[in-house]
Amino acid sequence: MKISYYPGCTLKTKAANLEHSALASLKALGVEVEELERWNCCGAVYSLADDDLIHLIAPVRDLIRVKESGHDTVLTLCSMCYNTLARANRLMKEDEVKRGTINDFMDEEPDYAGEVKVVHMLDFLRDEIGWDKVKAALKKPLDDLAVAPYYGCTLLRPKEVALDRPDRPSVFHEFLEAIGAKVVDFPSATECCGSYQVLGSPEVALKLSHDILSDATTNGAEALALTCPLCDYNLGHRQEKMLSSIEDATEVPIYYFTQLLAVALGVPADEDQFKLNRDVSLNLLKEKQLV
Repeated sequence: MKISYYPGCTLKTKAANLEHSALASLKALGVEVEELERWNCCGAVYSLADDDLIHLIAPVRDLIRVKESGHDTVLTLCSMCYNTLARANRLMKEDEVKRGTINDFMDEEPDYAGEVKVVHMLDFLRDEIGWDKVKAALKKPLDDLAVAPYYGCTLLRPKEVALDRPDRPSVFHEFLEAIGAKVVDFPSATECCGSYQVLGSPEVALKLSHDILSDATTNGAEALALTCPLCDYNLGHRQEKMLSSIEDATEVPIYYFTQLLAVALGVPADEDQFKLNRDVSLNLLKEKQLV
């Protein structure tokens, strides 16, 4: 199986642990990944202004690159990139007037009309690989690890591009179950971590993230799995600030879902880039004798 792959900016720097573990896992599952040539930033967020068409140029240009490469589907890992590309693709497919304006503006590019399908690795694993094949490939099932699946916002909202039912998602639960983990569902799994509010209202974002972690551990989780580099920053890397400023804060291991998949598939730990996680994450896996 071969698929076109859009990495996005952060996966080449601060979230290299997301990309490295994903690519190693896909290779172990027999998937050949072809990174998109001449890709650019997707724009990071989808503009909420109805007439802000200039912000769609970046994601549409990436979708044109996919079409040019001869693929009809593009794989994403970052949930923010998935959301931005999928929403831009939907607009180009369904809004004839805006599609015409954007295609006219990009007069040096071929016209685009939403021909490419945008998928995230979670629904790719569910729909194209299948949980049974994932289970059959496991080398180290995560039997003794209690993990809470954290969706955040952009995998499920708006409902038109959601991977799953926004009100009762199960794909992340199914994924963790497939790799052998003890799945801890919790009420805050689809709450926002504060996202970019960390820039303008850092204390508000810190409280939101602390509440999510507290909810997960109260329900029995030893660790949290997520899909988004910005969520990883708010929930993982800002834990030092939580520990110093919130009385009941505790340290919680955070993993990208692909890192847990790679561990379960027997990928060597150095390929999972745990040096980009807080020490507590790798320490828990060592304690469980998983790495």
